Amino acid sequence: MLDPESEEHKAAERELLAGAAEWAEAMISNNADRIGSFMADEWVIVSERGIATKEHFLSFVRSGALTHTSFEQVGPPPRVRIYGETAVISSRVTNTSLFNGQEFNADEWTTDVMVRRGGKWLCVLSQITSVDKDFEEMIRQRRSGTAV
Repeated sequence: MLDPESEEHKAAERELLAGAAEWAEAMISNNADRIGSFMADEWVIVSERGIATKEHFLSFVRSGALTHTSFEQVGPPPRVRIYGETAVISSRVTNTSLFNGQEFNADEWTTDVMVRRGGKWLCVLSQITSVDKDFEEMIRQRRSGTAV
């Protein structure tokens, strides 16, 4: 693992975070080719619904069944770890999407596994977990001394 304080790590981290911001912009463009340009061919997303492939996910975008109107990193700064030509980015993301005409407002912890190929970072795996609001409230109450 690269030393997080090294210049090499800091430069790669800046590159990864800039790419993540560009990917978020691509998501709200609802352009499947643009979104797909950040994913390796073997990309999958893991969620409470199971595992979906790149083509499966992008087919919903291409058909217009899935659109995003917002997509942004929130909360604490992303955690970035770099292992040679592989990196892991974990962060909290909120997004608003329409799926088959139904609006969804998501607040999720995301982890993306990135690999550098041909000088470009591509995502090979995304994992999303919904934020547990009840747990957050319990922690907030304990920290403020108002827990019952």
